[in-house]
Amino acid sequence: LGQPVVIDNKAGVNGNIGAQEVMKAPADGYKLYVGNGSMTIAAHVYTQVGIVDMRQMVPIGNMLQSALVLAVPASSPIKTYAEFVEHVKAKAKTGKSIDYGTGGVGALPHVTTELLRERLGKPPMNHIPYKGSSPAITDLIGGRLDAMFDATSVVAPFIKGGQLRALLVTSDKRVPAFPDVPTAAEVGLKDFNIVSFIGLYGPPNLPADVVKKANAALNAALKDPTVTKNILDRGDEPGGGTPEHLGNLTRTHHKTWGEVVKANNIKAD
Repeated sequence: LGQPVVIDNKAGVNGNIGAQEVMKAPADGYKLYVGNGSMTIAAHVYTQVGIVDMRQMVPIGNMLQSALVLAVPASSPIKTYAEFVEHVKAKAKTGKSIDYGTGGVGALPHVTTELLRERLGKPPMNHIPYKGSSPAITDLIGGRLDAMFDATSVVAPFIKGGQLRALLVTSDKRVPAFPDVPTAAEVGLKDFNIVSFIGLYGPPNLPADVVKKANAALNAALKDPTVTKNILDRGDEPGGGTPEHLGNLTRTHHKTWGEVVKANNIKAD
């Protein structure tokens, strides 16, 4: 773009604080929004006024895709997904449940775990939401949680560092950063291909020429070998493509996760 870019991290309500600000911004391209797949869930789990429906924003381009990883502490006796299932069901038979953490209610790891719980016959699984992934990961490493799903890039340093053990990835093929970790399909969990994304969006009524310029800059950046290597090393997959592709992705995720939220009665407030 030939000009400085300032990153303003507006955390809160699954990204809605930042999204609300961009929704109110002038449609001139000087304030854009970087949002992830969890944002497509927010409109379903929060009932308060002001929650942004990502379909209202103008899609510019997909930045990257990220599978989720089901991880347990390295100290856990659970070595495989099959052993994890046995552990969950054994606890259920005694009237107890495992504790799983997430970075927040209604985030993608939360609804993914609830989807898994549904697949397992809805055994008791106690959800402990945190204010972000970092404190949840800390408690997982410390053994205060039994397991959790999170994005590949979030858990990668801890898997590579030997602090966490990965049981499966939710992509349709193995993640190059974790070649020894099986996919959900490989461990017998069929039709569990769950991939999050990070996309670049603009406020409503963003002019087509601004969208085109920003999309071209994004795609050019994603062709830089240094950028690509950094994304792959974190366990993610570089994005790219057209604004239309991101728009379709956003709508598909909104519909899919809305159905999961409704089926499992997930509410954040």
